[in-house]
Amino acid sequence: MTPLDMSNVHIAILAGGSGTRLWPKSRTETPKQLLDLVDDEASMLQQTVQRILPLVPLERIYILTGPEHADPIAAQLPKLPEENIFIEPSPRGTAPCLGLAAMRLRQEHDGKSIMISLHADHAITREDRFRNALRAAAATARKGHLVTVGIIPTHPETGFGYIERGAPLFEEQGISIYRVVRFREKPPLKRAREFVKSGRFYWNAGYFAWTLDNLLEAFQRLLPEMYARLDTMTGRIATKSADTLWHQIHPVTIDVGIMEQARKVAVVPCDMGWSDVGSWAALYEILNKNKDGNVVLTDGEHVGMDTKNCLIHSENKLVATIGLEDMIIVSTPDALLVLSKDRAQQVGTLVEELEARGLKEYL
Repeated sequence: MTPLDMSNVHIAILAGGSGTRLWPKSRTETPKQLLDLVDDEASMLQQTVQRILPLVPLERIYILTGPEHADPIAAQLPKLPEENIFIEPSPRGTAPCLGLAAMRLRQEHDGKSIMISLHADHAITREDRFRNALRAAAATARKGHLVTVGIIPTHPETGFGYIERGAPLFEEQGISIYRVVRFREKPPLKRAREFVKSGRFYWNAGYFAWTLDNLLEAFQRLLPEMYARLDTMTGRIATKSADTLWHQIHPVTIDVGIMEQARKVAVVPCDMGWSDVGSWAALYEILNKNKDGNVVLTDGEHVGMDTKNCLIHSENKLVATIGLEDMIIVSTPDALLVLSKDRAQQVGTLVEELEARGLKEYL
């Protein structure tokens, strides 16, 4: 396999999410990407950066985040150039965030340079496959495609969007690349089973690659008002007028605003041992279990009698359990969460309820 030239590849890591479904550990000031949930020695953001360093140096890695997380990110990545932390004034979805980043990069680099977009809060066990998929995505982007990396599904999942593949295009880095037929929203279980059985569908992890010129041409064609505001903002990011323009932008994701409508979209399939760590149940699935099937994450002690297939997280206190199965217990200094594992997706709704009741000190 011919080594791929990555010298003009830039990687943007989206690190602005709040991770509400991992409350009470994930909070507004310390969202999940800044926590060491998967590895005791590195946060999820630090793991993401370490994972891509074999591809590009720190000088070509950029973190996209909000003002409240810029300082903690700089502290976690002390060798990252300060100017590589791109700050958006407020959340407006991934489309304007990535569009502005692409414009800033094009000011300093050739428009044929490639931009890869990743998320800061995912877990990946097959890192070599992940990096090879990014190499293939970069090579495909060089051929003029807007590219997405599709996760080969391991089961019918209703919590993810799907990518439907069409005809094969060519091969890159030993991977067959396909034309994208359409992006599909999160399906009901019956439809998800049909998707997986067909072999034509991949989970949408939100990993993309484009040349700067091709991405911004798509913005100009598909989101012309947003493009005009971002174009005006470029070079004036710290000014009050730039903030005003930013707040006039209608929030939209890159999937909906660009990829679902774009021409010449390709997918790179990959089985990389991927998890979005989108809930406590998802975290349970990827962590090591003891002989009773329990995941115990505690600085204190856990004593369990007839306790099986549970996740127990505690900070500096004893947790004792009797007769529990398929439960989640998360104890922090100011909050305790107890729920059935199969309702883990509802923690985000619980956080909304806390906010509605004015309990913002717990968020």
